[in-house]
Amino acid sequence: MILKKDNIAEYILYLWQIEDYLRAFPQQAEANQELQDLSNMMHQENILESGHLQLAKNALNELEDLHNDLLDQEATYRAAMIRLTPALNLLKAKTDRPTMSDVEACLILLYQIMLLRLKKSPISSETEEVQKQATQVLQYLSKTYKEQ
Repeated sequence: MILKKDNIAEYILYLWQIEDYLRAFPQQAEANQELQDLSNMMHQENILESGHLQLAKNALNELEDLHNDLLDQEATYRAAMIRLTPALNLLKAKTDRPTMSDVEACLILLYQIMLLRLKKSPISSETEEVQKQATQVLQYLSKTYKEQ
């Protein structure tokens, strides 16, 4: 299992992937204790159809808090976000939650690209460039989170 303290962004993406996996293959929860525990949490939190585990929500909130602190404190980080913002705004506009945070939009972008790659769907060079920028932002956030 990916540990939150090692890479919080990967941890969130991992939880999202496990949620989708358990929704598609609920019988697989019996395969090991970790899947069984997460499946039980999904039942308890009533997110069998959609939504995210409170574990993922809490981690996302922590990452968003760090993001906001860095926007105030680090010009280099702020500049990276300014470059990424137009692409994130386009992504948000295509969702049913256009007011989601930039951090969540970055994570959704990476998750959707992962799904496209699994389907062997083409990915434009523009999308790959945005992916690179979002990855760099999330790597920096995760690194800073780990150092705290």
